[in-house]
Amino acid sequence: MVTENMVEEWQGRIVVDPKVLVGKPVIRGTRLSVEFILDLLANDWTIEQILSEYLQLERKDVIAVLKYAAEMAKEEKVYPLP
Repeated sequence: MVTENMVEEWQGRIVVDPKVLVGKPVIRGTRLSVEFILDLLANDWTIEQILSEYLQLERKDVIAVLKYAAEMAKEEKVYPLP
């Protein structure tokens, strides 16, 4: 269950601005997209590795990416084609 607090946590860190990466969701104050961080995690990077490579990030930023992705997955609807 998504609580209001969980949503607030990622909303303060994940932003969408049409002037930054053509409107892809990014971590606030960076040009690092949610998609990019998820791809790193999917390729077996640890949070610690990400933080050591991208010093401007905090652990809460990476967790916000995961919470944002979870929220988007929950909202996705799939309809079978006839």
